[in-house]
Amino acid sequence: MAFIIASACIGEKSGDCVETCPVDAIHEGEDQFYIDPDLCIDCGACEAVCPVSAIFQEDFLPDEEKEYIEKNRAFFQK
Repeated sequence: MAFIIASACIGEKSGDCVETCPVDAIHEGEDQFYIDPDLCIDCGACEAVCPVSAIFQEDFLPDEEKEYIEKNRAFFQK
């Protein structure tokens, strides 16, 4: 999984990332957006346009946001 959407997205959901993603890897959940790790091509386009800086490369996700790795994974296991 290359990119993770973290807590700053909760309740925001502006959708700029969805419009920018060239492979439609970003999906809307109940409270935030999620990036499908099977579709993501690691281009970083979503990270650049996020107005609340909620998108991180997994390796650079702040420690206090690590729970969003599992939250993202669980969203796509439904």
